[in-house]
Amino acid sequence: MIAELKPYAEYKESGLPWLGRVPGHWASERAKWLFTKMDRPVRDEDEVVTCFRDGMVTLRKNRRLSGFTEATVFSGYQGIRKGDLVIHGMDAFAGSIGVSDSDGKGTPVYNVCQPKPGVEAWYYAHLIREMSQSQWILALAKGIRERSTDFRFEMFGNQRVPLPPPDEQTAIVRFLDWANGRLERAIRAKRKVIALLGEQKQAIIHRAVTRGLDPSVPLKPSGIPWLGDIPEHWETPLFGRLLTKVEQGWSPVAAEGELALDQWAVLTLSAVRRGVFNPYAIKPVSLSASIPTEIEVAEGDVLLTRSNTRDRVGDVCIVRKPRPKTILCDLIYRLRVRADAIVPEFLVYQMLSRVGRGQIERDARGSSGTMPKISQGHIKSWRILCPPAGEQRRIVNSIDVNCAPVNTTISRLEREIELLREYRTRLVADVVTGKLDVREAAKGLPEKGGLAGGLSDSSDLSDLSDKSDLSDLSDSSDESDLSDESDGADLLDDGETEDAP
Repeated sequence: MIAELKPYAEYKESGLPWLGRVPGHWASERAKWLFTKMDRPVRDEDEVVTCFRDGMVTLRKNRRLSGFTEATVFSGYQGIRKGDLVIHGMDAFAGSIGVSDSDGKGTPVYNVCQPKPGVEAWYYAHLIREMSQSQWILALAKGIRERSTDFRFEMFGNQRVPLPPPDEQTAIVRFLDWANGRLERAIRAKRKVIALLGEQKQAIIHRAVTRGLDPSVPLKPSGIPWLGDIPEHWETPLFGRLLTKVEQGWSPVAAEGELALDQWAVLTLSAVRRGVFNPYAIKPVSLSASIPTEIEVAEGDVLLTRSNTRDRVGDVCIVRKPRPKTILCDLIYRLRVRADAIVPEFLVYQMLSRVGRGQIERDARGSSGTMPKISQGHIKSWRILCPPAGEQRRIVNSIDVNCAPVNTTISRLEREIELLREYRTRLVADVVTGKLDVREAAKGLPEKGGLAGGLSDSSDLSDLSDKSDLSDLSDSSDESDLSDESDGADLLDDGETEDAP
């Protein structure tokens, strides 16, 4: 069905710089005549609604309960109702635009808009997200902080937007609901396979770093109740005995604009991801900043995240091929280890194993609504399994060989997911801006089921089948430079926005 979509028969110039041509029968109107800005009082039973950067607007508890700054005083909060169009005034540029699926309350930085009769809120949520993808919102509403906007309703209301006939808005939403559902099922199925491969990799690593390569070696009690026996010639020193130094980074305000070759940059948390270093997960630092050059990242550095979500705090990697003039952020530790006692690659594998993760997750601390953190004291108190250095290297080589095909398959699946996301973004943009006519295609489809707005493929999709016929997605290999996820202004790259005003 998707591959058979055609353009409209007739087009005209929209007169809008970010839009280009639109179908000839579409009208245009200022947004203030399509929506009413709401300012409802908060009810006692209202819970917090959050507008996420993937376009989902839902009760915060529906997504997760950690990883953000949780307000304790709700001064100025406003009522939100199911079906409201919600535009995050400071994060609209990053995609924080969607239709609420719940009643609740939200921060005063949200523009809460009630659609007027004949206006489909889901259609305009997609359209305004396309405005953010095209950088129009960022150009229109420079904000009070770097890489942010101050996109108020007055500014939004004065913008002319396309106005398809009401039944056509409904058809577009219905089609995108159907297409998004198929794409989400495909993405979820691939993520499940990746999770299974991750478990297989975890088993390979855990066995090697806790028992070694020789199954006949005599064992002894480890002295660690939850670990059991280990080879009798292995030691279990405290991590502090293996460290010569623990350094913490620095997080300046990220600069706006493109990163110049000779400009300093700072790592984001996503630079450290399950044992792999990403040298491109960086943000530019202001040219006027005084840089602490002693925390410049170097080849072979062992990095460990100080704070993140519970399953990612304490993530670890070895730096490979870093970009020059890149420093640590303050959410990442650099560990200097004794070269005579521990092989860095063996250490990383052990910290990724259940032995390492068990200690990390035991010690990770965080109050309600904040991300868990680990201290230098925690790190130094962990027990490290320590075979002789030569045996450590053999174990590392064995893990590398056995995990190579698993890593290759995971990389392929992750690339396929990336292509599906790019395809989804391009498809939504082409449909809501009238590049493709979906009126006939939508006629036989069911009423929208709530997927038409934002839906993260990492959110709960348990009601969806894991099987998907993708025969209609023949164009999904078309690689574009679009993404359905916008980078944030902080160093978390978390895809979520703060609720603090």
